[in-house]
Amino acid sequence: MAIVKEKDLTFFEKTNIPQILKGLALTFKEIFKPKFTRQYPEVKWQPPPSFRGRPVLVMEDDGRERCVACGLCSRVCPALAIEVQAAETELEKERYPEKFEINMVRCIFCGFCEEVCPEEAIVMSDEFELVFNSQEEAIFGKDKLLVPKEKLKKRLEFLKKYH
Repeated sequence: MAIVKEKDLTFFEKTNIPQILKGLALTFKEIFKPKFTRQYPEVKWQPPPSFRGRPVLVMEDDGRERCVACGLCSRVCPALAIEVQAAETELEKERYPEKFEINMVRCIFCGFCEEVCPEEAIVMSDEFELVFNSQEEAIFGKDKLLVPKEKLKKRLEFLKKYH
């Protein structure tokens, strides 16, 4: 097996001047492109269905939640932002989440919880404006997480099509 020696850099290449010039060329090319400004907050941005905003729980049309408290979302969460406690029920499904909380300060919007959920009970919504005055306000319980299925229609259709 022959050993191939790579070409030594010239003095000019060792000074990094060619890389600096390439960077400056890219910068100047971007400077002269037309600018685009959105007049936020008057003009709101409408994210595409693939956008991953804050995670929410899907509420069925009859008011029931889809979640069966399997706990997969909390186990897969890299930021340890999700806490689920299960309870028993007499309905056709055996369990439901007695407590479901997401610490939105810890959440990194990775979408792992959505991918691992067998019931499509937790999905990433199109909401991206989150403001908190304290750490306690950032802990979202079921009251803030449950969203009607109709509001999540675009995202649920996207998931059916691409997953």
